[in-house]
Amino acid sequence: QVQLVESGGGLVQAGGSLRLSCAASGRTFSIYAMNWFRQAPGKDREFVAAITWSAGATYYADSVKGRFTISRDNAKNTVFLHMNSLKPDDTAVYYCAVGTRGLYEYDYWGQGTQVTVSS
Repeated sequence: QVQLVESGGGLVQAGGSLRLSCAASGRTFSIYAMNWFRQAPGKDREFVAAITWSAGATYYADSVKGRFTISRDNAKNTVFLHMNSLKPDDTAVYYCAVGTRGLYEYDYWGQGTQVTVSS
């Protein structure tokens, strides 16, 4: 199994920045990709960004392209989500997810961290 712990959420004003972290432990050698999702109140969970663990290829939802950057520190088994130019619509609980079988497979999830963007 892989355990995930997110951190870095908080309250920020529109236009501001935050950096989320997700630390993985356990069978980290099995990680193929790490992902960020988010879920706003009353809405479905949606994909935000992904990064493949070995090659570092990155993928983004259109809604965050140019504002968010996903990166990784393989030595620390940690993935980051750098969020800039935040908007109130970015308010959500952000979840980290790990895939061990491929890019669009999600096997393990973190507990989530709240991001609130005030207008």
